[in-house]
Amino acid sequence: MTEATGIVGEFFSLKEETDAELVAMQCGDFYEFFGEDAETVSEELDLKVSQKSSHGSSYPMAGVPVDDLTPYLKALVERGYRVAVADQYETDSGHAREIVRVVTPGTLLETSDADAQYLAAVVDGGSAGGSSGSGSENAYGLAFADVTTGRFLVADAADADDALTELYRFDPVEILPGPGVRTDDELLNTVRERTDTTLTLHETEAFAPKRASHTVREQFGTETVDRLSVGEPTLAAAGAILSYVEETGAGVLASMTRIQAHHGDDHVTLDATTQRNLELTETMQGERDGSLFATIDHTRTSAGGRLLKEWLQRPRRSLATLEERQESVAALSTAALARDELQDALGEAYDLARLASKATHGSADARDLLAVQETLAVLPALADAIASNPDLADSPLSEIVDRPDRDAARELRETLAEAIADEPPSTVTQGELLQRGYDDDLDEVIDRHEAIKEWLDTLADREKGQYGLSHVTVDRNKTDGYYIQVGKSAADGVPDHYEELKTLKNSKRFTTDELEEKEREILRLEERRGDLEYELFEELRDEVAARAELLQDVGRALATVDALASLATHAAENRWVQPDLHQGDRLALEQGRHPVVEQTTEFVPNDVRLDEDRGFLVVTGPNMSGKSTYMRQVACIVLLAQIGSFVPAKEADIGLVDGIFTRVGALDELAQGRSTFMVEMSELSNILHTATEESLVILDEVGRGTATYDGISIAWAATEYLHNEVKAKTLFATHYHELTGLAENLPRVANVHVAADERDGEVTFLRTVRDGPTDRSYGVHVADLAGVPEPVVDRSRDVLDRLREEKAIEAKGGSSSEPVQAVFDLGSGTMQTQATGQSQAHAASTDGGPMGADSDTQPTDAESDTSPIDPDTEAVLEDLESIDVNTTPPIELVSKVQELQERLEE
Repeated sequence: MTEATGIVGEFFSLKEETDAELVAMQCGDFYEFFGEDAETVSEELDLKVSQKSSHGSSYPMAGVPVDDLTPYLKALVERGYRVAVADQYETDSGHAREIVRVVTPGTLLETSDADAQYLAAVVDGGSAGGSSGSGSENAYGLAFADVTTGRFLVADAADADDALTELYRFDPVEILPGPGVRTDDELLNTVRERTDTTLTLHETEAFAPKRASHTVREQFGTETVDRLSVGEPTLAAAGAILSYVEETGAGVLASMTRIQAHHGDDHVTLDATTQRNLELTETMQGERDGSLFATIDHTRTSAGGRLLKEWLQRPRRSLATLEERQESVAALSTAALARDELQDALGEAYDLARLASKATHGSADARDLLAVQETLAVLPALADAIASNPDLADSPLSEIVDRPDRDAARELRETLAEAIADEPPSTVTQGELLQRGYDDDLDEVIDRHEAIKEWLDTLADREKGQYGLSHVTVDRNKTDGYYIQVGKSAADGVPDHYEELKTLKNSKRFTTDELEEKEREILRLEERRGDLEYELFEELRDEVAARAELLQDVGRALATVDALASLATHAAENRWVQPDLHQGDRLALEQGRHPVVEQTTEFVPNDVRLDEDRGFLVVTGPNMSGKSTYMRQVACIVLLAQIGSFVPAKEADIGLVDGIFTRVGALDELAQGRSTFMVEMSELSNILHTATEESLVILDEVGRGTATYDGISIAWAATEYLHNEVKAKTLFATHYHELTGLAENLPRVANVHVAADERDGEVTFLRTVRDGPTDRSYGVHVADLAGVPEPVVDRSRDVLDRLREEKAIEAKGGSSSEPVQAVFDLGSGTMQTQATGQSQAHAASTDGGPMGADSDTQPTDAESDTSPIDPDTEAVLEDLESIDVNTTPPIELVSKVQELQERLEE
């Protein structure tokens, strides 16, 4: 293939300059893709491919109009492509192109998604990327920036699990892994599994601690950065993001005016598992509908929705902050008319933070500035509505709307109102952007332009009157310019100074010297007006960009009022109550309900009481009776209380927690070498290591993924450890009824159960939680409800009856011609079988009590002789006997059990 020249050669030269997968190069009125890029975008965007010849060869070519690039660009980036945009500029010899921007998922400005679009960086403090300021070799640093709003957050993480929790919380669209993280396959694989993010390798030098720290201080100021009190890895992550945003040409660094530290000490710990289990922002199936956020979201603005979601994912521990939010929600929930007025006003607001970002990038058009003006007008409307209602005026809402500089906001709004036309065009280079009276020079150009337009508009009537012509029109097109068109029947009577341009079927077109002169003048004026308006508009846009921080402040105030009004709306419509918050241990809910389930079901409310003397509830009851819902509703109510919301209950007395931890079910992760039981134990391990005395722990079954006695042992030991060592407020649902006996020996453990009513063989789940343990699990009844075939259900009932009566079970079927009896051997934890004809005496002995320790079933001497215990097995048994289950930590216990199992297998 001959080397390409011309614009194709220029395209491939630009492609070599960038690491982007695709290049969009401007060629006049189109952005073109060539070669493999053209074929890729054709396949992805369903564009038509043509051929472009260059130096004797032909290359695929596909393009999109300049004005239509944005939606195509957005589609490509959302499919994971990095796209370099090369704009055209004038040179002495013609046209040339240069890459002005590389668009990636984390630097895409043109998004219609209301959610935050975070770009993240993560640095391992134990790697070359930096070392922790606290001296911990395993500390991680994280930074998160939303280029569409200018938001910039940084956070320290104690270890990889903490880092993953923060990444899951912020759900970034693109992550820049630091040098050490790039080689951490386990962490990266977990990120890929739990998020839809794009992982991008940014230059290693950008993560260098000194360079990164200098970059961050240059952007935000040394004093500001010093007050953050974050580690060196965190500053390295922040510096890498700033470097990446600058390198990609997003042009939004000016909108990043504020850096904030996300410290965990003022926020409730919610690990990734808990966020999924409580379905905070999406259901287990990945749907928004049915999540807690979707349930309580009544916001009117995209910024308000983002803030409400952030509150849910980052509950607060500050009592003062929560009481301030509660006071606002209380005032709004009772002032229905005023709340409606506020929400109607908010419905007119646009996303100021994103508009500020577009202004700093230079991509905001006149309609965007008009949106800024209209949104700035919402702030005084909210202030007036709040001031006019005594309850709202006395609430923190007054201070919220006063936080931005309202005088500066009014001045900018008035400037924009005087400048921007009422209905500006979508382009910024063709004039008609600005109002009359904004600029004297522009007004003069407009006056002259309109005078000529009036002369042209009245020319036809003058020609008719002066020369007695009929069927005369004056118009303009690209080919002929301005012309006088006369019907054919009157064309022979035109004056001599008419110069014929074209003959049509029913008319002729003419021009005159005067008309051509007017045409030249109006074209000059239109060009002058376009240039002057664009120049003035750019100055105006720069002025808006310079006030980016003001716009962010106003946008934050509007979003806060919106989020609080949303909580108030839901509270008023669903009979939620204001919880009594305090720093104590007491958690008491009267007639609590699940905030999501109550929306679709006639919910049966239940009470819960946890305090200093009763801090651990063992929850038993039938399958499908509502144990999981009961425990989840407690966690959701506590979480809602710690975002400042009202809660679904008749009364609520809630001591603030520092973390909410859940272990609810488990999915096999066999592809990653993790079984259900391993996932279960990993989640339990995290809780036992992380939870504190001030935490809330929800355990929905522990130990169900392994053999019965292993499971009971782990559940028992975990209960003791949580009770004795961690001392967290805990709700533990279990089918191991043996655990209910702990209430007699551990002072803070109490039993509760979900009641059921059985009459004439029919079972009704009452969904009511009562004190004390349950006596049955009704598993066979649940199997019947689930549609298990009737023969299986009937046989299950028969087997269950025999087990309850401590009788042997006759196994039906199989290759043997004789029935086989089976008993449950307590020592081995397995079913033992034998043919009925072999030893009737032995079978009879099993009827005495196969489930008890006093069973008469003993091996005969012959049996003992034929299967002696070998020394290795005996050593394992001795080691097993030496383990003290009551004092061994659960994780160590699991490790020892696994070691003993491996020795037995050998």
